[in-house]
Amino acid sequence: MTTSPHHTFHTQLAARIADFNKKATADLGPDDYEALGKPLGPPESWELEIEDRRIPGPGPEIPVRVYRPAGPNASARSCLVWLHGGAWVGGDLDMPEAHETARGIAGRADAVVVSVDYRLCSKDVHFPAPHDDVVAAFRWVREHAAELGVDPARIAIGGASAGGNLAAGATLHLRDEGETPWQTLLLYPLVHVPLPDPSDELAAALAEVPAPLRMLNEHLDPVLDLMLDGAPVETASAYVFPGHAEDLSGFPPTYIDNDEFDPLRSSGERFAEQLRAAGADVEQVLSAGVLHGHLNMTGLDAAHATLDRMAARLCKG
Repeated sequence: MTTSPHHTFHTQLAARIADFNKKATADLGPDDYEALGKPLGPPESWELEIEDRRIPGPGPEIPVRVYRPAGPNASARSCLVWLHGGAWVGGDLDMPEAHETARGIAGRADAVVVSVDYRLCSKDVHFPAPHDDVVAAFRWVREHAAELGVDPARIAIGGASAGGNLAAGATLHLRDEGETPWQTLLLYPLVHVPLPDPSDELAAALAEVPAPLRMLNEHLDPVLDLMLDGAPVETASAYVFPGHAEDLSGFPPTYIDNDEFDPLRSSGERFAEQLRAAGADVEQVLSAGVLHGHLNMTGLDAAHATLDRMAARLCKG
């Protein structure tokens, strides 16, 4: 079910966005963007065992960080293979969208979370490298389920933004190989290029967003050129942009959480429609009052609410 739109920024963000909006775009600098994303409260406290590991990959070894609730468990736990965002060119295991999300879900759900530091695109690294790393990491978790204390029948995959893109693409790949994940969790994902046209309601919401904070199709072009090594978007595999897949049948139960004030929301909403049309079980949520990437804001109430919903999914049998 989709939450009713507000077109009012979350109370924890309103003052920061107002300050940001006071400056002309040309006068904005790194400090302004940094101030916008500063923590709104302390990190949550969870008793977890956290271990950094390096696992075999299709290229170099893949760094992963494993989060396990402290103490013994009566039975094998559910697991989430988690992928941070960063436009395929940035991000790491320490960013809040990776570390705080993994901690929050492992603690809330009494689940194991494996956060994956997939290869980032650069002048020397292009697709399918990050995709291949994600698929390899999922398979490693399944193959090492007993060692990790994980139920091999309850391994989900999920990610945020570019990580959501990778999670959706990996789900398609794994489905094609007869290895469909238990479920897929997509947070403000980008799965269509170009972005679908916004609805009138979304367009009205985006009009409230400071121009420098809007991610539009033209802003994607340099990143797409890098990640595809100059190849035309139209020739890309559906594993790169799953929203253009001809066949989404067999997609597992899926949770999609879109940010209200986010141009990428048109992609997430369209993907939910496509999955439902293909027969998938879809839970769609709108995180009201927030900009793109709300899981990166430590202490944000809306982020905690999202983690509650994600954890509830992992607690299902």
